[in-house]
Amino acid sequence: MTEETERKLKLMVVDDEPDNLALLYRTFRREFDVIKADSAIAALKILDEQGEMAIIISDQRMPEMLGTEFLSKTIDRFPDTIRIVLTGYTDAEDLVEAINAGKVFKYVTKPWVPDQLKVVVEQAAETYRVVKQRTQELQRALRQESLFNAVTTAIRESLDYESMLQTIAATLGQTFAASQCVLHPVEGDSLAPTVFRYTSSSQSVSSATESSAAACTGLLAQENSLVKSVLGTRQLQTTGESDAGCHQLAVPLIYQDDFLAVLAMERPRSDRPWSAEDLHLLNGVIEQASLAISQAKLYQRSQKQAEQMRAELEVARQIQENLLRQSWPELDGMKVQACCYPAREVGGDFFEVYTHPQGDIWLAVGDVSGKGVPAALFMASAISVLRRELSQELPPEPDRVMQNLNRSLANDLISANCFITMVLARYTPSTQKLVYANAGHIYPLVWSRPALAKMHSTNKAKTAIEPNYLKVRGIPLGILPDWKAAAGTLDLKSGEVLLLTSDGITEATVAPSLPAQKDDMSPSSSMLQQTGLWNLLIQEQEPLDLSHLLARIRSHNTIQEDDQTLLSLEVL
Repeated sequence: MTEETERKLKLMVVDDEPDNLALLYRTFRREFDVIKADSAIAALKILDEQGEMAIIISDQRMPEMLGTEFLSKTIDRFPDTIRIVLTGYTDAEDLVEAINAGKVFKYVTKPWVPDQLKVVVEQAAETYRVVKQRTQELQRALRQESLFNAVTTAIRESLDYESMLQTIAATLGQTFAASQCVLHPVEGDSLAPTVFRYTSSSQSVSSATESSAAACTGLLAQENSLVKSVLGTRQLQTTGESDAGCHQLAVPLIYQDDFLAVLAMERPRSDRPWSAEDLHLLNGVIEQASLAISQAKLYQRSQKQAEQMRAELEVARQIQENLLRQSWPELDGMKVQACCYPAREVGGDFFEVYTHPQGDIWLAVGDVSGKGVPAALFMASAISVLRRELSQELPPEPDRVMQNLNRSLANDLISANCFITMVLARYTPSTQKLVYANAGHIYPLVWSRPALAKMHSTNKAKTAIEPNYLKVRGIPLGILPDWKAAAGTLDLKSGEVLLLTSDGITEATVAPSLPAQKDDMSPSSSMLQQTGLWNLLIQEQEPLDLSHLLARIRSHNTIQEDDQTLLSLEVL
């Protein structure tokens, strides 16, 4: 509340009848500074001399000028004044004129009841106080907003934590005309050894350590009494004149109970001390600065965590690569190829090539739903359980292996809302029998290399030969507690190729230059799908090279959206 509103408010009473003036004066002289005027002309002259009145009570019917006309002349100069009209006439024209032309707060008829008039005037006084308070608050808010914009703009230009602190020290020092401004970061409950300083004489910002503090102002030293007091109380502290002959101030920077820093400023003794307005604005700016520092610290922390996470993911990637078999024994009369590229550092795709001592070749390709670390953990678990099953002296049939995998992993998969699609195949070279089980995975492909070569040599249409899609399939692992599906069988003879893929291959987006579906007439990029993959395989030169095939697909993927895996078995 300002000094003007703390003392008696000015109340002007205007009436051409002396008795009315005297009565109004006696009624309000205790609560207000009452100023009398016996005409509108006299009232305007008094306003020119004394300025704004809180309240004006004017008679409507006066010889020289109507009350509403007089009041209308005061509106532009004194918009906050509260206006009341007294009149002995109650016709509608006077009422409308009083309210519209004179911007009148109340319309009171003569003869008035003093107690009722007092109530009206008290309401007017309260209204005036509120209006003045809101006006002052608005002016303060506009200045504060202007200052906030200047500080925020300066802060936003800082890119890291240290430059942020330097910018805050300089901006606040300049804004509040400080000769020195020192920002002490707080670590835990203690001041950090590094400080950031602004000096008006050099208009520079610098950082210094406590070892060099002796060359700086006393505000740099941790033993400064104001800084120590703020550190202990978390409250703003000021002094009139310090031992150095300066006005000093120290304020904490706190965001959500996190003590971030102590800001200390000083002005020469010849300058004015810190005013209440300065402190009010400083508190508002400090809130913005605290938020900025908190965000800068959070960004710095997140950057360090990201670097640590990248390092950990790199280790996880190496572990996952090592978990996938990188080589396998030479196989008489057979050739195996495999490649796997995760969409992120680690992924959920996996493959397995296992040569059993009895001579059977086990092949598997799986895909855990989702991506990243969660999928990679389930991928590692799946490979571990699979290898345990296959390493038995007499491994179960592929469909039984699937059942055992589901039994081991289902509870964890269901609780994590994940599932695994997978194809597991066993090839027996002595009988050329292939037995496979499919848990919701992409259909495996089988084709004859001699037939494909003959097609190339005779220049037949690409549609003249189609692969054999192995379509016996069950639901993915982790959907139900018990997995049941029949196993598929076929003869895999000399010259034939078995190809297992993940959906990261068939769902890869390819450009129109690569063949997609045969019925796809759209010139825009589309999913490769299995028909498009087969068209690519037709174009591949002998011998089949999965790395080359995958490179062709990946060359058209600006962003790899899913893990991509290929595994093939050729019977020579």
